Amino acid sequence: MQKISLVILFLLLTNVLVKAQDLSLFEKQWIMQSGDTMPFRVLLPENYDPAKKYPLVLFLHGRGESGTDNEKQLTHGARMFLQDSIRKNYPAIVVFPQCAANSYWSNVQAVTTGSKTGKRTFYFVPVGEPSQSMKMLQGLVGNLLERYPVKMDQVYIMGLSMGGMGTFELVRRMPGLFAAAIPICGGAHPATAPQLVKTKWWIFHGGKDDVVLPVYSEQMYAALQKAKANVQFKLFPNANHNSWDPTFAEPGLLKWLFSQKKK
Repeated sequence: MQKISLVILFLLLTNVLVKAQDLSLFEKQWIMQSGDTMPFRVLLPENYDPAKKYPLVLFLHGRGESGTDNEKQLTHGARMFLQDSIRKNYPAIVVFPQCAANSYWSNVQAVTTGSKTGKRTFYFVPVGEPSQSMKMLQGLVGNLLERYPVKMDQVYIMGLSMGGMGTFELVRRMPGLFAAAIPICGGAHPATAPQLVKTKWWIFHGGKDDVVLPVYSEQMYAALQKAKANVQFKLFPNANHNSWDPTFAEPGLLKWLFSQKKK
């Protein structure tokens, strides 16, 4: 009898785990504009009701997940939003777009030393035309706001690495839209901080990051403080570039995010 009970418990736990890892719940979609195409995935709330309005969360992946397969962008972060507790407590429309491999979310210049694969430093361009993927991203955001019932005071953005850089830039290019933003191991030009003060910020970075140095987040934190923005910063002293792992495990991360509302 005890063995049967253990088997049933195992099957139930396996079913819960499989459900939580079911990335196919993120529906595949593509947006086409001016001859270009951007893949993206959409997770709707459980028991989605188009007559109701929901928060919108946009998540920008890092460089390694670029492409056109409409799969890789779910590598980091997507499973967090599939957790039963998250879906029940924070019903939201969650969108993961995919950046083209030959483009970049933000208007940033990467300079390598010694060889093409050498250590990189970044120069964030504070003005100028957006990248092609940023143009597509802005078009996608407008499209989502038209097609889905979104609570306009609860539009959020998160991103890691290249996506953390894109988070800063998209908020700058669409001022007043996002209630809150969470850039992870990213960065931006400090001179852009005054354009970002309408959004609340929680910045994360790894203290041992040797891919995108923590100084880029530290500079943005200082600049946002100087601009009187609502901003907090957490440095994980022992984390390298994968600081998204401790960020996703941060107690109260999504509670903080979904509690922010645009005035």
